Amino acid sequence: MIMIAVAMLLSLVLSLLLGVPYIDFLRKKTIGQYILDVAPEAHAKKAGTPTTGGVFIILSLIAAAVVTLLMAEKMDTTALVILITLIFMTLAGFQDDYKKIKGHENKGLSPRGKLLRQILVALIPSLYAMQIFGTVITFGSISIDIGILYPFFAVFIITGASNAYNLTDGLDGLAASVGIPAFLACGAIAFMGGHNAVAIICACAIGSSIGFLKYNKPKAQVFMGDTGSLALGGLLGTLAVLGRCELLLAIFGGVFVAETLSVMLQVTSYKLTGKRIFKMSPIHHHFELCGHSEVRIVKEFALASLVLSAIAVGLYMIF
Repeated sequence: MIMIAVAMLLSLVLSLLLGVPYIDFLRKKTIGQYILDVAPEAHAKKAGTPTTGGVFIILSLIAAAVVTLLMAEKMDTTALVILITLIFMTLAGFQDDYKKIKGHENKGLSPRGKLLRQILVALIPSLYAMQIFGTVITFGSISIDIGILYPFFAVFIITGASNAYNLTDGLDGLAASVGIPAFLACGAIAFMGGHNAVAIICACAIGSSIGFLKYNKPKAQVFMGDTGSLALGGLLGTLAVLGRCELLLAIFGGVFVAETLSVMLQVTSYKLTGKRIFKMSPIHHHFELCGHSEVRIVKEFALASLVLSAIAVGLYMIF
């Protein structure tokens, strides 16, 4: 428990320290965000805000994780697989951001190209999980053997979480505020299940995300970009798989699920009927166009994430 607290504090401090010079670097190099034409009008003023803030989130996370895991003598194969997966997911996100910056528009990797990279990276922890846990998924004390479907299931969980986190990153402070309770729940479940390396890395994700919020709260000084959102989402999915709480991810990651479903429903409805269910998707934009302020939406979504995370932990303890 002490090392988990150390991990969170160390990553928090590193994130706060790295944020200032990195944001200054981005400003000097004029590396800013390009806003989509279809985005709400209020977002036009955000054009030019420094992006790729995920770089200092992930650097602080990894540095704190390595130090803490070594101190706790928990730097095992599981920890290495998680960190390697995180690095590759970060590189995929950075490549997407770099393409947007270089092209001077909000068009990075193609959806197919991005998904292919995510699947290839997700195969690393998925095959490793099958090697050490077999093909069984768990819900508390309930176990289900899904056989040959397991690697497909694990890849779906990890890529789905990565994309869901990416979709949620649309308002100042939203993705980090929603993600912190989710990582907290994942870490608590992993700790109770004896997966200490997973719990420590969850703590590092919480600390670095809190540090990032200092610079990302309204009016944001920096955006995490796909560098951060794809990486943190992929990390959350990976931690859920290796922390043996894959099914509970649907609950403590419920806000991310809702954001993704809103996009799927919007696209399906428009293709089938020509009508939209929401004013805009993901759903946080719908509330924005309904007149809710960004601050209000972020607070309400973060509260929903906190409640869902508490429910997930409670269910784990019951079952």
